[in-house]
Amino acid sequence: MIYPPDFKEKSILFINSGDLNENKIKFGNDNIVFLKDGKIDNRVSCHKVFAVFIVGEISITSVLIKKCLNYGISLFLLDRDFKVYGSFGAKAEGNYLLRMKQYSFDKDLVFAKQIVKNKVFNQLRLLRKRKILPKEEYYISKKAIFAKIDVAKDNQELLGLEGSRQKDFYGLYFKDLGWYKRMPRTKVDEYNLLLDMGYTFLFNYCDSLLRLYGFDTYKGFYHKLFFQRKSLSCDIMEPFRCIIDHCLLKSFQLKQIDKKDFKIIKGRYFLDFQKNQKYAEIFLQAIGDCKEEIFKFIYGFYRAILKDSALLPVFKI
Repeated sequence: MIYPPDFKEKSILFINSGDLNENKIKFGNDNIVFLKDGKIDNRVSCHKVFAVFIVGEISITSVLIKKCLNYGISLFLLDRDFKVYGSFGAKAEGNYLLRMKQYSFDKDLVFAKQIVKNKVFNQLRLLRKRKILPKEEYYISKKAIFAKIDVAKDNQELLGLEGSRQKDFYGLYFKDLGWYKRMPRTKVDEYNLLLDMGYTFLFNYCDSLLRLYGFDTYKGFYHKLFFQRKSLSCDIMEPFRCIIDHCLLKSFQLKQIDKKDFKIIKGRYFLDFQKNQKYAEIFLQAIGDCKEEIFKFIYGFYRAILKDSALLPVFKI
C-alpha cells in the first residue's frame, strides 16, 4: 500500500531503446541503471520511480524485474506504435476483502453517471478557459447535460450521451488544429496518433495505481466485461482524458508539434522512431504534473468501494 505523502516523490520514466546501442537496463545498488556502449550512462533511484515505459527492443535482467516488483515499480513494454505488448506490474492480488466488495458492488450506474459527469465537467472547463464558451453558456450547458445524465436509464444510454458530447468537444476544442474527427488507433492524422499515444500512457498509469491497491482491473462498472479488456482502468481514466487533450492543444500552440516528425505509409501516419521520446516526454510530463490528483482520486475510489459509499471523488483540471 502506498499513501499520498510517499507518492508525491514518485516519477515516471520513459526509455527509447533506440537511444541505447546495446539496449540494456539492469538493477544495481537500489538503482535502475542505463547502459550505453557497455558503460553506465545514467541511473535513477528505485525509491523515486513508480512506472517505467520502454519502447522498442531491449534486454532486461530477471533481477531488475524482481527488484522493480519489490519496490512497487511497474514496467511497460511497448512496440514502436506505442501498443503495450507486455507488462510487469506491482499489485496486491491478496487483497481479498477489496475484491469481494468489488465483485458484489451494486452501484454501477450511480458511479458510471458520476464518472461521465466528471469527464463532461472537465471538457466544459477547458472550453471555458479557452473562452469558446461564455460564462453564461457554460453554466447552461453544464446544467442541461447533467440533467440528461441524471435521467439516463442504463449504460447504453449513458454511452450515447458521452459519445455525442465528446464529438462536440473535440470539434470545438481542436478547431485550430483543422480537426477532422476522433478515430482511435486508425492513425488518420498526426493529432489522432498523438492522442492515442497520450491516452495509452494515461491508461497504463491508472491501471498501475488500481493494481497497486489490489483491484481486478478487468471488472468495471461503466465499461462492462469484455474479453481481455481492462474495463475498470477504462472507467477510471475517463475524467483524466482532459489532461491529454489540453496537452495536445498546448503543444500545438507552442509549436512543439512538427509535421516533419511524421511519415505516411499507405494512408496511415507514423511517428519517426527517433522522435518518439520528444512527444512521449511531453505527455508524461503532463501526467506527472497531475500525478497527485490522479492518485488521490484512485485512493478515494478505493475508500469508496471499501466503505460501500455512493460518492466518488471529483477531479478538476
